[in-house]
Amino acid sequence: MAITKKKSTTESIAPSIEDMYPYLAAWVADGWVEIGQDEFSSSFVRALDTGGMVFEGKTKYSSLDAALQDLNDGIKRWCTENKIDLGIDEG
Repeated sequence: MAITKKKSTTESIAPSIEDMYPYLAAWVADGWVEIGQDEFSSSFVRALDTGGMVFEGKTKYSSLDAALQDLNDGIKRWCTENKIDLGIDEG
């Protein structure tokens, strides 16, 4: 007799980018982000808008997740300091 595993009735669904990094996800609607180093900047992540750089991260991160979290937090901090409402419900 073969033993079979019972399939789970609930699927494991990974959280969305919008759930994990809400400020980053909202930011790209009107601004943009850059990931990776280039000849113009040593930071690994950056957030920009038409006015220029609004956040520049560190040179290195332990993981891509850590870099994206720092980018999200940097955008949130800039928005708070400049009273920019991205329409994010933090309730």
